[in-house]
Amino acid sequence: MGHGHDGHAASATGWALFEAAAAAVLVCAAVGYAVALWAARDRSPWPRRRTAAWYAGLACVAIGLIGPLAAAAHSSFTAHMAAHLALGMAGPLLLVLGAPVTLALRALPVSRARALTRLLRTPYVRVITHPVVAAVLNAGGLWLLYTTSLYPMMHTSVLLHAVIHAHIVLAGYLFTASLIGPDPDPHRTSMTVRSVVLIVFIAAHSVLAKWLYAHPPAGVDAADGRRGAQLMYYGGDAVDVVLIVLLFAGWYAASRPREPLAPVPASGS
Repeated sequence: MGHGHDGHAASATGWALFEAAAAAVLVCAAVGYAVALWAARDRSPWPRRRTAAWYAGLACVAIGLIGPLAAAAHSSFTAHMAAHLALGMAGPLLLVLGAPVTLALRALPVSRARALTRLLRTPYVRVITHPVVAAVLNAGGLWLLYTTSLYPMMHTSVLLHAVIHAHIVLAGYLFTASLIGPDPDPHRTSMTVRSVVLIVFIAAHSVLAKWLYAHPPAGVDAADGRRGAQLMYYGGDAVDVVLIVLLFAGWYAASRPREPLAPVPASGS
């Protein structure tokens, strides 16, 4: 079961540096959002639920990267999966609901806001924010991690650990934003495409969880593997239900007919 002990002990300084770097990035994200709120203070009030979502999302990512759960994840697959759910699903969902791009556009001077808008329209951004590409990056990355030697290797290499965790957070963010992001998306795909992608992603995630229940990664104890797989299956389902609700709520809000300001009097018969 202790697949990561040797590598963890051998490079304690490396792991400490990783945690310090992760903490620095999270602090920058927290401060940056606060600075943007201050810069946009003269605009219309920013919804408090957006601010709360952003900081809750950063807390989820922090739980998955730093502290007791992250430390336990080196030797426990169940703890690793709890960290994965915080890092790759709950955290990105909350960060997306924080609408950081919209806040940046409100806070930046006009010239820089236009530059950001141009960046959002570039072919590269268009490709990686397409739901199909984002889903492949997200689900494909998980299949690669858990069905190859990457998982045990990740616990003996600080650099590989950092790259994989960065991918999990960013791919989770891109995927969630492509489906239900409140930020402006000049290339938003149709409701049909997003619905199909979400259904296929949920299936891929569930099948992977069932696969892991029967075939835990190398070096993982069978009982620990089963607990982790069950956590992935049911925890993933919980976040997926929220995604489905938000997807359809957004579609309903965008497609419902606007109420007339006053009732139109019926013509006399």
